[in-house]
Amino acid sequence: MEESKILQHFEGKTILVTGSTGFLAKIFLEKILRLQPNVKKLFLLMRETPKLSVQQRFEEEVVGTELFRVLREKHGEDFKSIISSKVVPLSGDVGYENLGIADAQLRQQMWQEINIIVNSAATTKFDERYDVAFEINSLGAKHVQDFGTKCSKLDMLLHVSTAYVHGTRVGLMQEKAFCMGETLPGAKIPYLDINEEKIVIQEKLRSLQTQKLSERDITRAMKDFGIERAMLHGWPNTYVFTKAMGEMLLERLNQNCNVVIIRPTIITSTFKDPFPGWIEGLRTLDSIFVAYGKGNIKFFVGDPDSAIDLVPGDMVVNCMIAVIATHSNPINEKEGIIVYQIGSSRRNPVKYDELKWFMLRYLNNNPLIDSCGKPIKVAPPVILNTMPSFHNYISFHYLPFVQMLGLANMICCNFFESSYTSAKRRINQAMRLADLYKPYLFSQAIFDDSNTENLRMRIRGRNIDMELFNFDIKCIMWDDYLLNTHFLGIAKYVLSG
Repeated sequence: MEESKILQHFEGKTILVTGSTGFLAKIFLEKILRLQPNVKKLFLLMRETPKLSVQQRFEEEVVGTELFRVLREKHGEDFKSIISSKVVPLSGDVGYENLGIADAQLRQQMWQEINIIVNSAATTKFDERYDVAFEINSLGAKHVQDFGTKCSKLDMLLHVSTAYVHGTRVGLMQEKAFCMGETLPGAKIPYLDINEEKIVIQEKLRSLQTQKLSERDITRAMKDFGIERAMLHGWPNTYVFTKAMGEMLLERLNQNCNVVIIRPTIITSTFKDPFPGWIEGLRTLDSIFVAYGKGNIKFFVGDPDSAIDLVPGDMVVNCMIAVIATHSNPINEKEGIIVYQIGSSRRNPVKYDELKWFMLRYLNNNPLIDSCGKPIKVAPPVILNTMPSFHNYISFHYLPFVQMLGLANMICCNFFESSYTSAKRRINQAMRLADLYKPYLFSQAIFDDSNTENLRMRIRGRNIDMELFNFDIKCIMWDDYLLNTHFLGIAKYVLSG
């Protein structure tokens, strides 16, 4: 398969992309439009908001972003007309049957035209409301597949999941699809009944509503309920639990259509394409970087020897494109769903201890700026390599202040109520976040990427320009990438926000 044949595969194709305002979906869209001008059509599914229509969201949150700068410069004045001739933004929601697309005529048109579906819709909050996460991450996968069964020309459904569906398991995590009803080690019950989960969510909501709670209290209760159900079945948080259920709900559509799951690890800024360092939103470790750089935290929690599994967003997209082109022909039905994991822990790991010192080195040379325009100085962080040491640190350094503030508030007839409540909330939030991030900061998992590496070797053996479709994790020099690309991208994003 030559380079032109990877791109040629998308010539004349119609593609449906869900989760179109998400990070990976935008990188995918930009690359297809830039490299394959003869793609027929791209349907982009997104939800309307109370303030923005789908078209407005598309213009502001997708093509209006810096990511499309190269494409915009390439086409100049023709940019808008080219985009409008290829891209169709759609109002819809994977949480509903028929993806929430109300126009019956449009649905029929899509069913007759679509060749490829890329399902990247997800809510990635670790502690999302259980009903919301279940609707999008679990039922959403089924609704996308059900929609795909009606597409007469469909030859590929690519489902974007996460490598962390493996939970807190230790050792080498295989590229293997889940079996329906499977639970993880540590589960308190032996079988996961997804239909039962749907029922308990409805019952929980009814119970909360009969108590006449505020929407805020219901949200808090449903977040806690998600964590409770996840841990009951062996997963550490609502996000990975509902993503695992989404995988279980997938199956081969028919003999002519392949279903492939791609599981990235922690996605970071672009490595090279369309330019280095593009990022949007703060992910797991990015939030720690910003909090440390702003002086909000002075410690790091985690196992120094734990591999923090990072992968640049453009490498994930390059892998997605290669997967779609490679699996354009039907595979052996016995093979079932194929899984590709893409990350760095197996072939080019970066240790958490290294990452912390990279952050310190960058911030010493390029400090973040406070609200007064002055550089924020950071000191070497305190290393807390166990959860008990974290709890002791909080108890010694922060709780006494909160307790004194509480006493002063009581003596002064609630004069310090606002400050006391705020301080107590920040402590509780820190403890909750530490518990949510614990599986990643103390991870003992290595993610097998044999399928992904075999795919890369197959492509490399056919004289393809690997710069254009590079997903070789071993080529990343972490000190150079983090110091000169990724952290720079985060700082730029924070400054722009």
